[in-house]
Amino acid sequence: MRQILFAGVIGLVLTLIGTPLLIRLLARHGYGQMIRDDGPAAHHSKRGTPTMGGIAFILATLIAYAATKAITMEKPTASGLLVLFLTAGLGLVGFLDDYIKVIKQRSLGLRAKAKLVGQSAVGLAFAILALQFQDSRGLTPASTKLSFVQDFGWSIGPVLFVVWAYFMIAAMSNGVNLTDGLDGLATGASVMVFGAYVFIGVWQHGQNCAFALTATANCYDVRDPLDLAVVASALMGSCFGFLWWNTSPAKIFMGDTGSLALGGALAGLAICSRTEMLLALLGGLFVLITLSVIIQVSSFRMTGKRVFRMAPLQHHFELKGWSEVLIVVRFWIIQGLCVAVGLGLFYAGWVTG
Repeated sequence: MRQILFAGVIGLVLTLIGTPLLIRLLARHGYGQMIRDDGPAAHHSKRGTPTMGGIAFILATLIAYAATKAITMEKPTASGLLVLFLTAGLGLVGFLDDYIKVIKQRSLGLRAKAKLVGQSAVGLAFAILALQFQDSRGLTPASTKLSFVQDFGWSIGPVLFVVWAYFMIAAMSNGVNLTDGLDGLATGASVMVFGAYVFIGVWQHGQNCAFALTATANCYDVRDPLDLAVVASALMGSCFGFLWWNTSPAKIFMGDTGSLALGGALAGLAICSRTEMLLALLGGLFVLITLSVIIQVSSFRMTGKRVFRMAPLQHHFELKGWSEVLIVVRFWIIQGLCVAVGLGLFYAGWVTG
C-alpha cells in the first residue's frame, strides 16, 4: 500500500512545482492556445494561454511510477506498464496535434486522417499486447471476455476483443477531449475517476483469486490489481497538482496532449481491471458530453435544427448565461454522483456475486 501513497504524493508534488516551470517555458516560446472564432465570445480572452500542459502530468505520472518502484524495490508489472504506454502514446499523438496548431497558428492541428492513424496505432498496439504476458496463473493484463464489475459470459475471441478495446480507447480519449472546454473541467472530473480506480485496484487486490481459499470463492481474476491502483494514484496526484494551475482562470491548458492521454489512461485502467462497461458510469460526465455532440450533429443532419445552442454541452450552458465556474462546479457534482453510483454497483457486484 506504500506504493499507492508514494505514487500519489510524488505525482502531486511534481506537477505543483513543475507546471509553473512549463508555463514559463511555453510562454517564452509563444506556445499559446488558438481559439475558434465560432466559439463562445468569452473564450476569446483566453487566446494565447499556454497549451500542451498535458506534458506536465504525463511526465509526472511516469516519474512518480518509476520513483515509487525504485523506493519500494518492487518490480513494474505488465498491466501497469501497458496503461502507462497507452497514456504516453496517446499523449504523443495529442502533442503533435497541439504543436501543429501552435506553429501554424490555426485552431485545427493534425488532419483527421493523420490523427486517426496515430490513435489507431497506439490503441491497437495496446490491445494486442494486453493479451500477451501471462503470469504464473495464465492471466494476461486483459481478458477476451466482456466485463462490467468483472468478467462475464463467453470469450469474444482476440480479434473482436482488439476491435472492442480500440473502440473503448477511441471513445474515452475523444470524450475527455470534448469535455476539455472549460478551465479545470476535464482535469477535475478525471481526478474523481482515477480515485475510483485506486479504490477498485485495492479492493481487487484484497479479494484476488490468487489468495482465495477455495475455488468457488467470490474473488477477482485480475492480473495486477495493486499495480493498477499505483498507476491510478500517480495519475490522480499528478492531475490534482495540475488542477492548481488549470482551474479558473487557467494559467495553462492541457491541450490534446493531456485530454487524449487521460482518456487513454481511463480506458486502459478499465480494460486491465475488468471493469470495461462500468467505465461508462464512472466516467458518466464524459459520456454525457459526448452524447450531446452526437445528438447535435445527428439532429442537424436529419432535420436542419439544433437541439442545443452549441455543442459540447458545457458551451450550451455558457450561451444560456451560466458563468464558467458555475458550469464546472455543477458538472463536477454530476461526475461525483456518477463515481459514487459506479462504486456502489462495483461493491454490490461483489456482495451479490
